[in-house]
Amino acid sequence: MSRFTGKRWLKERVSVLMDTSALKKIVLLMVLTMLAVIISTGIGDMQIAPWKVVSVFFGGGSSIDQLVVTSFRLPRILIALLAGMALAVAGGILQGMIRNPLASPDIIGVTGGAGAAVVAFLTIFSNKDNTLMVSIKWLPVAAFIGAAIIAFLVYFLAWKKGVSPVRLVLIGIGISALTQACTTLLMIMGPIYRASQANIWITGTVNGSDWQDVWILLPWSIIFIFLSFMITRQLNIQELGEEVATSAGANVQRQRFILLLMSTALVGGAVAFAGGIGFVGLMAPHMARRLVGSSFGALLPVAALLGGLLVMLADLIGRTLFLPLEVPAGVFTAAIGAPYFIYLLFKTRHS
Repeated sequence: MSRFTGKRWLKERVSVLMDTSALKKIVLLMVLTMLAVIISTGIGDMQIAPWKVVSVFFGGGSSIDQLVVTSFRLPRILIALLAGMALAVAGGILQGMIRNPLASPDIIGVTGGAGAAVVAFLTIFSNKDNTLMVSIKWLPVAAFIGAAIIAFLVYFLAWKKGVSPVRLVLIGIGISALTQACTTLLMIMGPIYRASQANIWITGTVNGSDWQDVWILLPWSIIFIFLSFMITRQLNIQELGEEVATSAGANVQRQRFILLLMSTALVGGAVAFAGGIGFVGLMAPHMARRLVGSSFGALLPVAALLGGLLVMLADLIGRTLFLPLEVPAGVFTAAIGAPYFIYLLFKTRHS
């Protein structure tokens, strides 16, 4: 128990047992994330030294540096960070609830539901001039509604005297295929410009993000990520199996419903502003499990930081490696995630 330390607050009414090793890794990842934001902000067509980027953050720097950093690069980097964190936490929640490290929002159809809803939003509310007839602020609401509809549909179809994790995955895979078909149909029916835009967006991109997007996604992500950290005990109990969790006094079905709702909210917000970035919800929790073990009190924060780093790195590669062409970040998360997914399958098969 030497690696654990206890803390008590509010006259010992609140107590926490912390893993000091995991805490050090979380702090290290936070520092790496801050450095990644600074370095990524300075890289592009116009190179800006890291110390100049920091100066701009504190209100200094030249006018051109301020324009490039604050108007062009920082909003998309923050969207990439927030979306990656949200997708990673959502994936961690689903893996704990389903008790399978191969589970992710992509596999059970939640990401597909959010994507189909956003494409429907862009198709239905676009006029002949290719302009939106309603405010873009409704986009995350549409994504959340789409993700929620699919999540509840999967949950309802998987119900048979309770929700079985295996049934949830199998039905989710089928519903995911259905959402992809609906998305393709909506792209064909919509305006050509919107179809092209939707195709890039489905792949996953943060290009074109602005501060309006950041101020919408920031509170949404922070609230639900924080709430997810507060329910890590439920996830730890869920991993023990239904019989053990029930004997420990847990209301398993109610907890699964709440966990699915939290995951849906996180995916809806991320997909609304970063598109259908795949494999982050699969990779980040699994990487975190290798770093800090399977306890969700440490796993979810580490997964969140790793997810943010993955999407920021993918976006950085996409906007700098093939200049002047810009490649969506989702291409590179898929390029990393597909081999990693195959590796996980082989590892699970032989374990």
